Amino acid sequence: MGNFLAGKVVAVTGAGRGIGRAVALACAAHGARVVVNDYGVSIEGGEPTSAVAEAVVKEIEAAGGAAVAVADDISTMAGGQRVVDTALAAYGRIDGVVCVAGILRERMLFNMSEEEWDPVVATHLKGTFTVFRAASAVMRRQGSGTLIGFTSGNHQGSVAQANYSAAKGGIISLVRSAALGLHKYGVTANAVAPVARTRMSANVPMELKEIGEPEDVAALVVYLLSDRAKDTGGERITGQVYTIAGPKIAVWAQPRELRAGYAEGGAWTPERIADFLPGTVGTDPMPMLRQLAEMARAAAEGARPNRTEGAGSPQGEGA
Repeated sequence: MGNFLAGKVVAVTGAGRGIGRAVALACAAHGARVVVNDYGVSIEGGEPTSAVAEAVVKEIEAAGGAAVAVADDISTMAGGQRVVDTALAAYGRIDGVVCVAGILRERMLFNMSEEEWDPVVATHLKGTFTVFRAASAVMRRQGSGTLIGFTSGNHQGSVAQANYSAAKGGIISLVRSAALGLHKYGVTANAVAPVARTRMSANVPMELKEIGEPEDVAALVVYLLSDRAKDTGGERITGQVYTIAGPKIAVWAQPRELRAGYAEGGAWTPERIADFLPGTVGTDPMPMLRQLAEMARAAAEGARPNRTEGAGSPQGEGA
């Protein structure tokens, strides 16, 4: 297909199905040797199996590529280390890691149990950390490498997925921290918030007007892993969050203060804040609240609402 990643070694978690599988296949098609990681559980959890990762390895090999399977649970430190160690043992280096693995446990916040919170945060957020941690140590010594985390437009918030949204927001902060801490070592870190047709997006309770296929997402990931991923100034792209939804690519804003005000002649009191804050500092409206209103209106009319602004469908392991 191409040679964007010729000579590189890339590990992909959650690579047994959906977006992760598409990423693994695309990396191999562009010349990378691939470590295919998938714990082999369903999106709801359940008993793991190594068969899904091994099946993707066979696909890559049948197309003339090189790959090896790792079925470890990356929500453990040992599992994340195993992914990187496998790359080193098989191919002698690690040039990129792409953390797609994740699961869902949907529940309203006031009903969510610890058993529904912990596995989601562990798989998405800690699972990204464990692989980033192991890979960054090697990449620092190499003086090169790329870390890619998978987030979602739902990092803005979610009605019934507080666990998922919190984990996805955490991944963005983890990526930005990695970009800052590893820049001087020649290592980049970015996040992708895909909108694609997967097992998880099928459960989104609204019509996604901007949606693509896993292969669209894979194309962006291949680019970000490649040496051609540079900004207009020629610097390697790092610390960014990109949405890809079919024909659309968007970049999310960096966190920054929107407005500020200062107390004059003394400290703040609740009374002074009540008089000052609404008219001077104000608020930044939540786009998702407008989406909720649209959903309520559509439900009352028996229709399925559209979602376009800042859309990000749930995705994750085998998504």
